[in-house]
Amino acid sequence: MIPVTPVIVTKDEAAALPRCLAALRDFSPAIVVDSGSADGTAAVAQAHGAAIVPYQWNGLYPKKRQWCLDHLTLPHDWIFFVDADEVVTPELVAEIAALFKNAAPHCAGYFVRGRYAQDDRVLRFGLHNNKLALFDRHAFAFPVIDDLDLPMGEIEGHYQPQPKNHDVQIGQLRAPLLHYATDDRGRWRARHERYAQWEAGMNRRNAWPSDPIAARQALKRIFRSMPCRAEAAFLHALILKGGILNGATGWRQAHDRYVYYRMIARAMKF
Repeated sequence: MIPVTPVIVTKDEAAALPRCLAALRDFSPAIVVDSGSADGTAAVAQAHGAAIVPYQWNGLYPKKRQWCLDHLTLPHDWIFFVDADEVVTPELVAEIAALFKNAAPHCAGYFVRGRYAQDDRVLRFGLHNNKLALFDRHAFAFPVIDDLDLPMGEIEGHYQPQPKNHDVQIGQLRAPLLHYATDDRGRWRARHERYAQWEAGMNRRNAWPSDPIAARQALKRIFRSMPCRAEAAFLHALILKGGILNGATGWRQAHDRYVYYRMIARAMKF
């Protein structure tokens, strides 16, 4: 077993969880931290060999992922946060296994690049995400920010955990993590409406924490200051990231980005 514990935080994810957990069989047994799901998530997780830890947010910090870092009993120092709608590829499993083959990894944490799956196909081109999801739990912490009255709720928003010391090294993995973010269009819409309200509040308060990578932080500041972010996000996904090479599916992915940033623009007006 790879000496890394996958942690999946859930709320009504019974449909997506089997595919996610099946791809994690080469790791230490996964832990599903569940917020009172009513759809049988806990039973599905147990049927696939995962441990279940109940979670109830008290409305304060730490939020859910930092709570995991603080309170879960883990057999190893390393943790791998995977969302229920994500699937670890065999190539990524092999790359992570190689990190731990002979000694401890050179870095204390690694960014993992997500590749989107849409319309029953994995998109070779177009927008990818990249998140610091694999790391030594003692070397990083999620920042405390001014968002407790914003609609993100119990989970940390779209920002990265930060190193506890300046000398912490961060690496980048090459193999992809598949992200099935649009399987349920109704849930996608509701989730992004909530994200948009949260992001609009973060923008108004200038409450964004710093990204652990300086170049990423600079690009985020530039993008947040742009006057036509929805149009820029559409062109970025379709043209600059090559989404047009995915055909109609690439156009839909780029249009989803446009829709999301229009949601944020509307939320900023209220």
